[in-house]
Amino acid sequence: MQIGIVGLGKMGGNISIRLTRHGHDVVAYDRDSAVTAKVCEQAEAGRATPATGLKDMVGKLSGRKVIWLMLPAGEVTEQAVQELGTLMGPGDIVIDGGNSFYKDDIRRAAELVKKGIDYIDVGTSGGVWGLERGYCMMYGGTKAATDYIDPILSALAPGIGDIPRTPGRDGKDGFDPRAEQGYLHCGPAGSGHFVKMVHNGIEYGIMQAFAEGFDVMKSKNSPDLPEEQRFDLNMADIAEVWRRGSVVSSWLLDLSASALAGNPDLSNYKGDVADSGEGRWTIEAAIEEAVPVPVITASLFTRFRSRTGNNFAEKMLSAMRFGFGGHIEGTNN
Repeated sequence: MQIGIVGLGKMGGNISIRLTRHGHDVVAYDRDSAVTAKVCEQAEAGRATPATGLKDMVGKLSGRKVIWLMLPAGEVTEQAVQELGTLMGPGDIVIDGGNSFYKDDIRRAAELVKKGIDYIDVGTSGGVWGLERGYCMMYGGTKAATDYIDPILSALAPGIGDIPRTPGRDGKDGFDPRAEQGYLHCGPAGSGHFVKMVHNGIEYGIMQAFAEGFDVMKSKNSPDLPEEQRFDLNMADIAEVWRRGSVVSSWLLDLSASALAGNPDLSNYKGDVADSGEGRWTIEAAIEEAVPVPVITASLFTRFRSRTGNNFAEKMLSAMRFGFGGHIEGTNN
């Protein structure tokens, strides 16, 4: 299958390369031509073609055109969608694989359908590791359009792998078998990014719990405590032992263990923790629905505080964010 990929950063570039490894043809574009050239060079031979812009990309796609945007949420994505709306035609498909606000997806889908263009929102999780591990994807759009791009999604998904199957799913109506493969059609346009938004809100809370717990343990050797109550605990070893059979074992803990093994004091991090929007939007949705979300709210507010003064907990958050997504402190990148 042929597809255009716009935005070849930490995830877009790897998505392009992974698709070529699975036999798909990619027309690739990034505003930095050197990045475009590098991705095409790393792709499977003969399966990646560079483009110089959106118009050039559309011209290089044949048949029913499919273009996947992997751009930052906000104005840059909005401009790309609007431009594609003037370049593409009936039956073509625009995919937003970034972290756009789900209400923007609903509006964009309604605008594009008037021109016969399908819009699909794909919440994409996997960070910088997706090239090898695959990407967990939650997507929204019409059944016809999402079924059409299923070969793309199945190539990007991690597959069932060695994760044990969940008891009770076999042979029952109402369960989508694609969920076991790591990708799921959530509903109409906007639903994919809504589910991914809440996913990221949950991620905030889990990360904050780890960060606070490790901060409590590290502070157990504080001079403010009676000497007989002080423990000089090894954070790297604790993270490692928790990886082995503990109920809190997880990929985020794996990343924490790796960061602590490399630098136990995390002195290579300032603890300036950014938020990219999904936490705020999750809280906004909770307010609209009158659903209490105290953990997610507190974790977001802690990120605000981190920008005015940092402790070990914020350094732990920075380490985890860099580990899964290559996110740089003090930025939304």
